[in-house]
Amino acid sequence: MQDHILGPDTVEWLGTSYKTILAAGEGSGSLSIVDSVTPASMGPPRHVHEDADETFVILSGRVFFWLDGTVVERGPGESAHIPCGAEHTFRVSADGPSRHLVILSPGGFEEFFSDMATGGYQIPEDFDTISDIGARYHLRFTGPPLTEEETAVRTDCADGVACRR
Repeated sequence: MQDHILGPDTVEWLGTSYKTILAAGEGSGSLSIVDSVTPASMGPPRHVHEDADETFVILSGRVFFWLDGTVVERGPGESAHIPCGAEHTFRVSADGPSRHLVILSPGGFEEFFSDMATGGYQIPEDFDTISDIGARYHLRFTGPPLTEEETAVRTDCADGVACRR
């Protein structure tokens, strides 16, 4: 247990703090909610949740979400929904950190964070083990994390407005 902004029962893995505030086992299993604080310029490798929708609710900071090749930026009071089976990742802006809620439906994936923290696994050193454990939670890694360059605003979009691709 750590004395942390998220309170007791917070776990930390690779600099990100996680606190499960609703575990699948506390209800019908239809969802779980994790309160998370991710440092500036950090985010996971690209991945797919094979069995769950994932929704992020941004409480503070700015986050870039990559979903099937398109990047969108979200800030406080905004959300991003990732449908089950969609390849995605995110990266907190360099101005970070970001605090956000991660809602998964159905629940169950929240235990992945505890497993990672308990094992103290590192990327890239333990990536095979991380992938094996992830598979138990229906998580499949598909590529590298989102880079800062991929979050840059472009003005050459088809409709002539600033966008990110």
